Amino acid sequence: MGTLGFHGAWWVWPLALVLYGIFRAWYDNWRGPLRADEIDAFMARAQQAPGARHTDLQVLRRFMETDDGKEFVMCNLVRLHPHEVAHPVTGKMYSARAMVQMYFSGFIPTLLRAGGHPMMMMRQVGGYVDAWNTAPDPGWSIVGMVRYRSRRDMMVIATDQRFFDVHPFKIAAIAQTFSFPTQHVLGLAIRPRTGVAFILVLAAALAHLAFLLA
Repeated sequence: MGTLGFHGAWWVWPLALVLYGIFRAWYDNWRGPLRADEIDAFMARAQQAPGARHTDLQVLRRFMETDDGKEFVMCNLVRLHPHEVAHPVTGKMYSARAMVQMYFSGFIPTLLRAGGHPMMMMRQVGGYVDAWNTAPDPGWSIVGMVRYRSRRDMMVIATDQRFFDVHPFKIAAIAQTFSFPTQHVLGLAIRPRTGVAFILVLAAALAHLAFLLA
């Protein structure tokens, strides 16, 4: 019975490998750095974006021109309006937190399609403990970290009509913000490539064991 179980369960391992390959095909950038013609096309589109007046287009172009083809994480510091704000379409009043959730509900599907995802979202629980040569704390509400598969994917998202459609919700909810791109240097959290591999190996091992005990 155990031998039959072993032979009947062998398929779980190649299946786990195939699933991990599918995950990596979605999660990794296989197209390399941005080309010059792509940068020009993205810049032309970015100038038409609803939030173009809030974007330093020269900094954006330099970021694309120095593309290394690797993933990066956008760090966002956000101060929400402390009062209710008007819905950009209906005019109905909502809390700024509810409004930013409306933005995320439209933004996240577009982000996931392009291989990105939120990494963490944290709320502020105190003022600056350590600071020098910087402006006073304006009262930040949220620190958000969003992972992008590549700079190309960030621009695909930022110039997507679906992003244009939800961006007014972000503008309505946020009183003050700044964002800058970062890359991992050191971290103790399990990253998705390792985490997904661990989950698939564990699932395959449990499935294999279930066949052996059947």
